[in-house]
Amino acid sequence: MLNRAWLGLLLGLAYRALLDPRVARDLLSMCWSFRALGWYRRPPYLPVPPASYLRWRLHTAYGDEREVPPADDVVQFARWRRRLLRQ
Repeated sequence: MLNRAWLGLLLGLAYRALLDPRVARDLLSMCWSFRALGWYRRPPYLPVPPASYLRWRLHTAYGDEREVPPADDVVQFARWRRRLLRQ
């Protein structure tokens, strides 16, 4: 279950994606690339990243695997990723 901080992040990202289609594209592309392999074979049958990968990303970025990133950081990373991959 999502706690309030994660729910707030997801709602904030959804709002920003509604306002700017480029942000929506960048966020969807990023999420799709982080999905677990074989996600369609295991419940909850959603293309989400492995929990261990998320913990590692948060630890390397913020020094704490329980940290909830600000929406600005997530959008900035998604834009950087698009520019890096030239999508």
